[in-house]
Amino acid sequence: MHRIVLSLALLMGLTACGLQPMYAGGRSGAAAQALAGIEVQPIPGKGGWLMRNALNDRLAAMGEGTPRYQLKVQLDDQIEGLGVRADDTVTRERRTLRARYQLIDTQDGATLLDETSGWDAGIDVTSSEYATVAAEETALERLTEIVADRVLARVALRARQ
Repeated sequence: MHRIVLSLALLMGLTACGLQPMYAGGRSGAAAQALAGIEVQPIPGKGGWLMRNALNDRLAAMGEGTPRYQLKVQLDDQIEGLGVRADDTVTRERRTLRARYQLIDTQDGATLLDETSGWDAGIDVTSSEYATVAAEETALERLTEIVADRVLARVALRARQ
């Protein structure tokens, strides 16, 4: 009985804290409306192609809108060796994908958001060069998905303000 009362008290406290779901109102909510009006600028390279597709896929879920904002993204993709054997061969790599993104209002050219987001992935280096290259490519695909989610979460948060 004590647990039920405590649980109800905690739930009541959450409603009073002022937190609201970011995507409240679905497609008609403020965040979704702002995201629907974003046009992602081309991003050079394979990682850029993957990132732009990931961003556009997520934005398409928000519906169609008149482009009011431009999202410019610059990627920094690095691979560095971490684990090294006695014979100087690398056994582990870290792939780091960082995105500097700017949200620009097309009506007045103002930069509304200028931030950086990124993520890392570990890669095992095997004796098969093909397997290592495949692991590096898979890591890039995963990283673009993760970073795209982080970028749009921050843009949506800004759109709500």
